[in-house]
Amino acid sequence: MAVVIASSLRKELAGDPLFDGVSFKVERRDRVALAGPNGAGKTTLLRALAGETSLQGGELAFQKGTRVALHDQRPPLEHATRPGDTPRANDDPAEPRGFTLREYILSGAADLVALEDELHRLEQAMAGGAHDQATLARYASAQARLEHAGGYAWRDRATAVVRGLGFADVDLDRPLETFSGGELTRASLARSLGGDPDLLLLDEPTNHLDVASLEWLERELQSLDAGIILVAHDRWFLEAVCNAVLELESGRSTYFAGPWHAWRLEKASRLHAATTAATRVGRDIERLERFVARFRASTPKMARKAQAKLTQIGRLEKEQAKAKGEIDLLSRRGRRLGFEFLKPPRSGRTVVEAEGLDLAIGGRVLLENAVFAVERGEHVGLVGPNGSGKTTLLETILDRREPQAGTARLGHGVEAAYFSQQELELDERGSVLQCVQTMTGLQRPDAQSLLGRFLFSGWTEHEKPVAVLSGGERRRLALAVVVASGANFLVLDEPTNHLDLESREALEAALEAFPGTILLVSHDRALLDAVAERTLAIEDRRLVSNDGGWAEYVRRREERLQAAAAPAEPKQARTKPRPERPAPKPRAAPTELERLESEIASREAAVAELERRLAEDWADVETLAAHRRARDELQSLLERWETVFERAQG
Repeated sequence: MAVVIASSLRKELAGDPLFDGVSFKVERRDRVALAGPNGAGKTTLLRALAGETSLQGGELAFQKGTRVALHDQRPPLEHATRPGDTPRANDDPAEPRGFTLREYILSGAADLVALEDELHRLEQAMAGGAHDQATLARYASAQARLEHAGGYAWRDRATAVVRGLGFADVDLDRPLETFSGGELTRASLARSLGGDPDLLLLDEPTNHLDVASLEWLERELQSLDAGIILVAHDRWFLEAVCNAVLELESGRSTYFAGPWHAWRLEKASRLHAATTAATRVGRDIERLERFVARFRASTPKMARKAQAKLTQIGRLEKEQAKAKGEIDLLSRRGRRLGFEFLKPPRSGRTVVEAEGLDLAIGGRVLLENAVFAVERGEHVGLVGPNGSGKTTLLETILDRREPQAGTARLGHGVEAAYFSQQELELDERGSVLQCVQTMTGLQRPDAQSLLGRFLFSGWTEHEKPVAVLSGGERRRLALAVVVASGANFLVLDEPTNHLDLESREALEAALEAFPGTILLVSHDRALLDAVAERTLAIEDRRLVSNDGGWAEYVRRREERLQAAAAPAEPKQARTKPRPERPAPKPRAAPTELERLESEIASREAAVAELERRLAEDWADVETLAAHRRARDELQSLLERWETVFERAQG
């Protein structure tokens, strides 16, 4: 049975429809990507499903007892209440009231606390002799619901989610007000995951996550026994998690049962079919119009035929209008960023070189004895966990930070442009237009044209002070400066933050075509895989170089992990007879574990090979489908191994 069925939903803003006629259903194990341009109503729809905003039409039907959890981009302090607390009349909902991270996470599971209380009351009632059918049924229902959430150990599972999202155990007892904005966003995500919802609504869950946390989140969402609707701009994440797409566009909705890449291909196929139909109908109309023009004033018999053709033309015009409407819908693009890098001057062969480089911040060592070089024309990705020193390394290369030891220097003729996470490079002394002119040397008309391509249109936006820009606006302005810089070495730190899918793809295409040198830090794995020809990874304070993009790096990383986990015992020792001793009572068949481990190793190798092939051609539909099947089979084998292992441990 579906967790939720939506029928003809309508939402109005100031009397105008935001969307209308939106219909879909979500069942358990459905993972629906909610797609569409900015302003289409994606966040509004999620909040409507969570009961946080009203609808002006349609119906939402939830399965009885459905528990809904929403994670969105608002500060996660607005609706928190400790389990068992009664909100006070004078409470300010935006005040954390001394909440710790642990309390905040558990506040998303108040109904599980209520279930425990109900079970306790029912147990007392049954101990007192209440064995009627209604009491037993309520007890069985409450117990089943709690078991679904992990039984009485659900608190441990909820706090384990926090660790998966990059927090340490010591963070659990820190007050919420001591966390950064990005950490609070991750806390909100942990709260929504930790309460065992039946319907999970996620608005940009990948923000502020490093790659390790992204990979953990993908596995977590794949394993949940719940329906999921999510909004994300991370294409790799969408492909890994989602098995259906609901797209909002121009107030209408389209539902597609299938993975993300299949929907993109389906849209292209529909556009091609609609274009072909419109062209064919157009030719038919022209042919009929020529017939009418020739024979409408002819003999009565031919005039009657001409009149019939006019009726046929009317029908065809309606068919043509429908096809053109479909073309407009499928080919419509919102305002998107325009990327076209200037051809850079030629630099020396070695663009950047480091020897014996040690980096540290606040006494914490980030990198030890790093040695590397980047040559002219190379496109290099730099990856590593949050806090591993990626930004520090970029700033050291650009002589903005002193190393603890060693050297890092730019080569001859290198002109670097730095796109930082904080946009520190922006000139905040004047307006947006003045900033671009000062930093690029462009004349006013060219600067205005550039700003228009980056969605700053008209006198008002051109004259807006840089100091008052929002985070997204600052990102766009910084990208504009980088595009117009004419630099031959682009140093980019998370350039896709705050960009929608289409703008990410536009940036990706421009970077792929850039003839100069690129050093790129990003959590967008699709961007890394498309742009990077080599990957530098910070691992345990070392810098490891790998040929290829993200998929190739993951394959080699898994090979290293498997090699490290292999038994160190020499082969001859395995055949050496062991002294006889009383065998303990077996708890599970060892051969079953061995069989599963062999199958897991084989399936991991298959997944790695498919990821290598995807790195060569992301658009290969058959390989994408095979990769999904292999990954799902691997997940099933891992779950089976865990069950057998736990049984073996008693």
